[in-house]
Amino acid sequence: MSLKKLLIPSAIAIALVVVACGGDNDPVSSVPPLPAGRWIAGDLHTHTTQSADADVSQTLDKILSKAFTSYGLDWMAVSNHLRVSTRDEKGTLLPAQIPMSLGMERYELPRVQALQAAGTYADKLIFSGFEWDMPTHDHIGIGLFDGANTSVKGVKEFEYLFTTRDPAMFDAADVTAWKAKYGETRYNKSAADALQAISWLKTNYPDSSYAVINHPSRNKGSYSIADFRAFNDLAPDIVFAIEGMVGNQMEPDRGGYTAAYTDDNALLRVYGGVDYVVAKLGGPWDALLGEGRRIWNLTDSDTHFKIVGRNSSGYLPGEYAKNYVFNSSTGKPATRDLLLGLRSGKMFSVYGDLINALDFNLASKDDRKEMGGELKVASGDKVTITMRFKSPAKNNYEKPVDSGTAANVKPVVDHVDLIAGDVGTKAQPGSAAYNVATNASTRVVKRFTAADWKVDADGYYSVTFETTATRNQYFRLRGTNLGTDVAGLTANGEPLADQRTSTTDDTQRFNAINDRNYGSLWFYSNPVFVTLR
Repeated sequence: MSLKKLLIPSAIAIALVVVACGGDNDPVSSVPPLPAGRWIAGDLHTHTTQSADADVSQTLDKILSKAFTSYGLDWMAVSNHLRVSTRDEKGTLLPAQIPMSLGMERYELPRVQALQAAGTYADKLIFSGFEWDMPTHDHIGIGLFDGANTSVKGVKEFEYLFTTRDPAMFDAADVTAWKAKYGETRYNKSAADALQAISWLKTNYPDSSYAVINHPSRNKGSYSIADFRAFNDLAPDIVFAIEGMVGNQMEPDRGGYTAAYTDDNALLRVYGGVDYVVAKLGGPWDALLGEGRRIWNLTDSDTHFKIVGRNSSGYLPGEYAKNYVFNSSTGKPATRDLLLGLRSGKMFSVYGDLINALDFNLASKDDRKEMGGELKVASGDKVTITMRFKSPAKNNYEKPVDSGTAANVKPVVDHVDLIAGDVGTKAQPGSAAYNVATNASTRVVKRFTAADWKVDADGYYSVTFETTATRNQYFRLRGTNLGTDVAGLTANGEPLADQRTSTTDDTQRFNAINDRNYGSLWFYSNPVFVTLR
């Protein structure tokens, strides 16, 4: 099914509407309509053969075809590792290693431009970002732009300043200019150097860059809650997202989280394929939201290859994981519009096409705010919560895996949780609160099931719920195809840590991994804030 057929105007998309009324029976009036536009689906974290750890068959043309032709995405970032490039976009071995920024300039961008100029993917937004090995931490997905285009000049300068690349690999005139600007100093070793890179983005690309924290808990000690706060404090319009719904879902250790399966490694696991940071109710993400921080959740494929020989890694872009971002334009997505959408928080993320659109808006009698927004109400105002959702006729589940044979399974939502947490003051650097990674106020306010919702004339499921505004809060959604108590998968509605799929036979293991993933589907919305005026 074409994705365009699934994208729907915001006014009729899946909606959770919170209505604050001035009196017990006041009708909602003068509420501004939802803005015109559409949901666009995409992926910020993909690799091609120009990343040395991607398979040689993972050519740029293949990834683009899978993303846009096979799985109907609207936008995609090619985000190879900011390391050396050893192959071109076709997988051909280069005579000598070159900086990734040069590989981007010589091979990646020209090929995309040529395809679009010829009319292939002309209506799609395709741009180049990169995945940076952040000193003392882990991976950060970065994009930086001059107008509508990736700034190759900026990527080259970033690679020189913030990696250990040999200066002799860069153009001599560029190195001379950089040394004149920065002296002999480079920033590629310490935590302070990591912050320097974020500061550099803020100085040079304050409105046209992003830095997403990728697979935050995959490696022990990669990030602390204080790191998240420091990054966001330094550049809130750049470091505004965490890849909580991680890629590499075809790995035996779901998401590639390979730490030993012991109780003391609970923070290094994925839960329903979702990093602990986001999956834990009242955990690190809720701690950040509880300060009113505008930090959003994302999902990505992190595609390197799907199945090669005896190994499996990740699904292809759009095959299993999708980010839906609201775009105010109904035409071809533009880089600036996508950045605004990502930064606004008006987006949601999903595995296995469990749902395919989501509006989540709070409306008073004279105002309305959506995901990422803030609605100001008076204490004591009634809050009516209405949820509407719809799932596609089928997802991309294949059986056997990678066979091209569709399993023809319609994803079905078992329940949706309305989650709320209190919002207090922002933790200050150096305080004890800066290291607190929990929000004790976070709770499931209401769990909605098929017993609660009804089917509208347009085929959407809907349900309403009322509460009263008494304090500053945020509301977010989490939904799944699983029941509340499924052995090994959920307990009292909470996702359990995913266990390793260790079947010895390769074919059986690949199928077991795929069955595991499509049997455990989740979506997460970004929050809407409610502030007492």
